[in-house]
Amino acid sequence: MTLDGTDKHPKEKLIALELRGVCKTFRSDTGDRVKALNDVSLLVHRGEFVTIVGATGCGKTTLLNLIAGLDMADDGYLRLGEDLRFGDNIAHVFQHYTLFPWRTAVSNVSFGLQMRGLPRSERQTRAEELLTRVGLKGFENAYPHELSGGMRQRAAIAQALAIEPKLLLMDEPFGAVDDSTRTELQQMLTDLWQENQTTVIFVTHNVDEAIVLGSRVLVFSERPGKISCEFKICLPRPRNRITKEFTDLFIHVRKSLSGQLD
Repeated sequence: MTLDGTDKHPKEKLIALELRGVCKTFRSDTGDRVKALNDVSLLVHRGEFVTIVGATGCGKTTLLNLIAGLDMADDGYLRLGEDLRFGDNIAHVFQHYTLFPWRTAVSNVSFGLQMRGLPRSERQTRAEELLTRVGLKGFENAYPHELSGGMRQRAAIAQALAIEPKLLLMDEPFGAVDDSTRTELQQMLTDLWQENQTTVIFVTHNVDEAIVLGSRVLVFSERPGKISCEFKICLPRPRNRITKEFTDLFIHVRKSLSGQLD
């Protein structure tokens, strides 16, 4: 579904990710086979911000894990863009904070750079710049337990961006923060995406969030998960929730989640 408006982020036609007929089945604790994904096909172009919305347990996280190379599909085809490599320029941000508790904020953000062998002064400068960009200037030497939930997630995003990823995978990263902080983090992420032109795949169960952030919203069916509907979002940024266009789109996405879309 397309609504009037302009998305000012440039769209490149280079392919970042392609999936065809991807399936994934797990063994439950009782030994039963549980099909998590069924016939998932998806094409993502470079620089897109794709949001995936669906009920808990519908396979959204499983899909991200396959893309990240943390698991393997049972069937189907998954291809990354020719300059994308697992463990190199693909970053993953989770709902639960993944900072090392024994490292300061700046040390956490610079960890990936340290693993790549960058000189200490270079990675320190890069980490401090990123912490400033995500609104954590002055907290460089704070440990995770000294930061609020929203601040820890800002640091986690800075940590992911430090390696300058070409593909950023985000698994409900704002699900554990309050509404006000969530709105701030959404705007921060949008700003960073527009600056960096990183391809983003963002999983959420929040329809409002999916529309606020995405260039496209993909609706996942209940398990076994597959893409049941797609909405192209052409509302201008920053997205204004208090408009008829936004409300109409919200209703359509909600209905599609419930299987009520005509």
